[in-house]
Amino acid sequence: MIIKNADVVFADGVKKTDLRIENGVIAEIGKLAGEGLDCTGLTVFPGLIDMHVHLREPGFEKKENIESGSRAAVKGGFTQVCCMPNTKPVTDNKVVVSYIVNRAKEVGLCKVRPIGAITEGQEGKNLAAIGAMKAAGAVALSEDGKTVVSTGLMANAMMYAADFGLKCLCHCEDSSLVDGGVVNEGYYATLTGLKGSIRAAEDIIIAREICLAESLSLPVHICHVSTYSGVQLIREAKARGVQVTAETCPHYFTLTDEVIASFDTNTKVNPPIRAEKDRLAVIEGLRDGTLDCIVTDHAPHHEDDKNVEYALAAFGISGLETSFALSYTQLVRGGALTPSELACKMSANPARILGLEGGAIAVGAPADLMVADLNEKWTIDPADFVSKGKNTPFAGREVYGRVKYTLVDGEIKYREA
Repeated sequence: MIIKNADVVFADGVKKTDLRIENGVIAEIGKLAGEGLDCTGLTVFPGLIDMHVHLREPGFEKKENIESGSRAAVKGGFTQVCCMPNTKPVTDNKVVVSYIVNRAKEVGLCKVRPIGAITEGQEGKNLAAIGAMKAAGAVALSEDGKTVVSTGLMANAMMYAADFGLKCLCHCEDSSLVDGGVVNEGYYATLTGLKGSIRAAEDIIIAREICLAESLSLPVHICHVSTYSGVQLIREAKARGVQVTAETCPHYFTLTDEVIASFDTNTKVNPPIRAEKDRLAVIEGLRDGTLDCIVTDHAPHHEDDKNVEYALAAFGISGLETSFALSYTQLVRGGALTPSELACKMSANPARILGLEGGAIAVGAPADLMVADLNEKWTIDPADFVSKGKNTPFAGREVYGRVKYTLVDGEIKYREA
């Protein structure tokens, strides 16, 4: 295949050029003779990599499964997704890891990389079979949805993970401080009467993981950062040379807790959507490199999980099909990032942090590509989602950046109808 006349996003800028693909890799870059896929007016990004999704299979296929989640991924421009272990049974052993790997190959859309649990059954008592999971295909460890309460156990997890070349991706939440809180503590929590959760519940565990990483001289990754104070903790740690990386999600840099005044349960996420001060700090953290990655924390739910009173509703947003457009609209059109910097946050950095192939457009690299019309304005409509999860707070929002094609190993896996 030859991709013709495209604006191609490289690490050092955007250049109009052609790409020739052979045997699943990029074979040549430059002005090429011959017919091809005409991408005049379109922009080619390296295939997006989401290092934080919930595909729900095995066990919660009513919410999502590997096939529907993969379809949502390629529609959103993602060529690789890393799925969290809070499945049923928990992804804490080589059998479940192997099942996910094999099922994803059967589906044959995007590349699915399992993340193993840190502890057996995510119960926070005994370390899971880390080496066996790595051998079966796990690319990282996480207790996502929970925090490992025991600091000693967390330290052991980081050391064992490092022995196998893995990193711990840390959900930072002191549950004793959350104490049943479902929204950000502040004016809108008071206005609505919904129980609030203070920033310190997140920040204290971010600080603990940083302290462990610094003391042990080991890497750690902080999940879905939402607070201004958490961003500052990570910024200061990086300045000291601590091996800490971090991610955030579109809902933390596009929304504020004002949205909870609607009592729309699609605004209920964990950690909660914070205040304007936090939103601006997250954007600045992305701009200055404090926050390395943009992830979706794609958390699809069945309507029954959300169509209840706010306090009882499930946490989470279905995000794979909206992440790129929200990020491009808010960050690139908003002036915080260049297209190359956005590609770094959504492709190169996730690949680097987890040691995955891809993440950049270069000769010899896998032909994992996303082609988008950056000038196309469209309105988010959950009825159009191919994910089983229609739970989004962005219904009706106008965004720019429509995915036209997604290629995985040189094969078109998504083409806009």
